[in-house]
Amino acid sequence: MNANIVILPGDGIGPEVTNAAMQVLTLVASKYGHSFSFSPHLIGGASMDKHGTALTDEALAACKSSKAVLLGAVGGPQWDNPTAPVRPEQGLLAIRKGLGLYANLRPVKLYPSLINASPLKPELLHGIDLLVVRELTGGLYFGQPKGRKEVNGHVCAVDTMEYYDYEIERILKLAFQLASDRRKKVTSVDKANVLETSRLWRQTAAAMAAKYPDIELEHMLVDTAAMRLVTAPRSFDVLVTENTFGDILTDEASILAGSMGMLPSASLGDGGLGLYEPIHGSAPDIAGKGIANPIGTILSAALLLRYSLLLEQEACVIESAVETAIAEGSRTRDLGGACSTEEMTTIILSKLAQLR
Repeated sequence: MNANIVILPGDGIGPEVTNAAMQVLTLVASKYGHSFSFSPHLIGGASMDKHGTALTDEALAACKSSKAVLLGAVGGPQWDNPTAPVRPEQGLLAIRKGLGLYANLRPVKLYPSLINASPLKPELLHGIDLLVVRELTGGLYFGQPKGRKEVNGHVCAVDTMEYYDYEIERILKLAFQLASDRRKKVTSVDKANVLETSRLWRQTAAAMAAKYPDIELEHMLVDTAAMRLVTAPRSFDVLVTENTFGDILTDEASILAGSMGMLPSASLGDGGLGLYEPIHGSAPDIAGKGIANPIGTILSAALLLRYSLLLEQEACVIESAVETAIAEGSRTRDLGGACSTEEMTTIILSKLAQLR
């Protein structure tokens, strides 16, 4: 297979971890007879510094013409001004909208050898294997009106949570389809006791469930879901929820795996093009020190192979190489080890080279 992959290194540790993932993809291509070309472009703070915008039209056009996009992370203290008209995060929102990526998949799986890396009791963690499906292009982050105004001498800030029925239907349909290949359970997370958007969400979920009689549907309020993620995480299979709730719950779920540095994600639309990135941020406090955990980005590269390039065997080999490296004791500092980013990458590459 020949494939052009756009690389958006981003800010902070982004360039370090995307470089690790590129090395893994290059070895996979060589090992299985593929040809992957990488096209780098700027996003976030790096793009703001050079172009004055968090994502240029040229970068977005390159993404649209590619097979897949691999992203590092964006943001940092030098751009952390909440009143600034241009912010790094605007690049993320623009690329999600521009590519029509409405579904964010965040798998959470605990490697047995990392069970003591989580702050939760080990007896709660055995067998965790869940998937969060987050709606990505609606809700508070995109709703209008949005902004500030002065009312009776006071500043009033407004954000609008808005969802259309078709936006809810398509994300729920994907969640049910994914559950059919897993343990056949969907937990739909909302706040239907308070929010009108959530009442529409719950009504739509119930209607969707009628089309999938072999899938168990469970409705759950978001506050209950937050509690159960740390008290009974094994009870979940596929969780599906709106944008803001999904953003918060997946960061909470990262503690189940021992570190945010472990978790990948895939942002998908109706076509094969997808955006792949670790769930962690740019971690400016450790940028340039060579100690970032590359695993979340390497596993995101595996998702890239699985969902955009339809190379399941190659994706599984990357995941097996990571699992073998961890099982044999390799750890970066966030997991209590001493491996540098480069050392961890080299170990995974060596395991990958040995696997068939």
